[in-house]
Amino acid sequence: MSVSLADLVVSPAVPVPLIASDPIEEGKMCIAIDFGSTFSGVAYGSARIAGGRIQQILNWPGASGPMSKVPTCLLYDELGRVLAWGLEAESAGLIKNTFRREWFKYLDPQVLRDELLVESHLPSERSPVDLITDFLGCLWESAKEQIMREVGGVEDIDSASVFLTVPATWDANSRDIMREAAIAAALVRNAHASDHTWRDRLQIITESEAAVVHCAFLENMHHLEPLQNFLIVDAGGATCEVVVYKIIKQMDNLEIAEVSAHSANCGSLFLDFRFRELLKLLANHPTHLDSASLSHLIRSFSENDKLKYSGLPDDITDNIFHFTCSNVDGPDDPSIGLIDGQLCIPGSLLREKVFDPVISQVLSLIEDQIKRADQTIHALLLVGGFAESQYLKHCIEVQFGSRIKIITKPPDADSAILHGAVQYGLANRQLVSAVIAPCSYIIKVQLPAEAEDWQKRPAYIRINEAGAPICDNRLQYLITKGAIFRKGLLLVHTYMRVLDSSFITTLFTSNSEKVMRYTDEGDMTELCKWTVALSSLPAFKLQQNISKSGGFYTDFELGLELDGNKVQGILLQNNQEWERSVL
Repeated sequence: MSVSLADLVVSPAVPVPLIASDPIEEGKMCIAIDFGSTFSGVAYGSARIAGGRIQQILNWPGASGPMSKVPTCLLYDELGRVLAWGLEAESAGLIKNTFRREWFKYLDPQVLRDELLVESHLPSERSPVDLITDFLGCLWESAKEQIMREVGGVEDIDSASVFLTVPATWDANSRDIMREAAIAAALVRNAHASDHTWRDRLQIITESEAAVVHCAFLENMHHLEPLQNFLIVDAGGATCEVVVYKIIKQMDNLEIAEVSAHSANCGSLFLDFRFRELLKLLANHPTHLDSASLSHLIRSFSENDKLKYSGLPDDITDNIFHFTCSNVDGPDDPSIGLIDGQLCIPGSLLREKVFDPVISQVLSLIEDQIKRADQTIHALLLVGGFAESQYLKHCIEVQFGSRIKIITKPPDADSAILHGAVQYGLANRQLVSAVIAPCSYIIKVQLPAEAEDWQKRPAYIRINEAGAPICDNRLQYLITKGAIFRKGLLLVHTYMRVLDSSFITTLFTSNSEKVMRYTDEGDMTELCKWTVALSSLPAFKLQQNISKSGGFYTDFELGLELDGNKVQGILLQNNQEWERSVL
């Protein structure tokens, strides 16, 4: 049901009432899946398991010991059949007529355009979405077996609520595709004959929202007050995502609004890519650059040095990083650091060629989001696998420490999203319940001329077919910058009448605090041209059948729905939705 603009938008100083998530039956199990670009994990919890403490799957096929996450990797045969997944797929050597696929979480258009992350050749008859379904299915079956062993039949896993995390910057279409892929992977299923709502047990939540839930009651968060802002920096494998939030209600009933979200391809995976480029210094020693040797060196860097590297302290101490080559009997070449079967690389060279280019992108992303928010940021919370990098945290503290009072990361930064997703389900409470408009959304309209229009813009006034004066180039605000509105609710534009079967309206955004009446009054950015087709409306079809003159007016309303970075336009009539467009 839609509501009017006046009913919906409130002053930024006024808290919005909490909207709880769909009810979770007390004692029911909640399972979270963090499907990552490079690593994925599973956690679960229930009031009746381990005293309500969250449990994480740590035993994975092919692992010699506990692993908090498993590589997001698949191995196919030439017919498109899954031969191995996870660690076993990543560890598999080069086998004839097989395909190893990684980094296939590319529903985000930004990632899709990055050639480094997209495999151009897929196994036989497998689409990109099929790869996601295949991996989720393998991950789920393995996790289910372990959960059932550990809980000993105490819980009905087929009736569990499943929370799948996605980036906050994904659009509605990407989230819907992910949801369908997860259902195809049987993450939820019909538990019994009368279980008609089983699909509703699968919920998609953003990674940053899960991180907020996990961090919300950390000691440092207690120092934040209503109307203060904080950043969640989710530094992962392929991407880094920065989301700005504002606290809008007291801590005893914490409520948070999302301000803006942005991401860039500057995760820890790009350190591996740059390290690979650095290894070209072995160009005169091709035995160290074959696929097996190259993979061995990169894995040594990724597993041992990538997160431990501390930056400048290693420069000061002239620390040398040693990487054992596969062919230890090869000739030495001290000019490039190849000595006794080891490649010796100074820390300063690693910093210059590998770490600084990627970390500078992370810092620029954070800086950009701070500028977008245009408000004081009171805390920065760092989560994700890349958050474990000592050097990344140090660089963030150096650049932002004088401006942001609290810069911290939870002890389990790599698992914060997983644990937060389970906590989200168990708490049965939507912590991030509102969105703050990062800019004004405005449409250009034609309205009956008023006295002010005759005085200020007589050149914009024309006489329409019915002989009425109409003022062109007028602006209608759907929402103003800084307004707080509840997630998932609809902003409905004023009642309209149009003679044609379709028309084009232009949607603008503006960062100006000034409320403008005409298109020439200030800076605006055209977001899109929205083609509104009225032919789907029952009233239009009825008038079309009975009209003899060939022309008639159609009554309708236009709505706008914002949820983080998602903007959708809706065509309504008598408060009933008929068409929806992602803008």
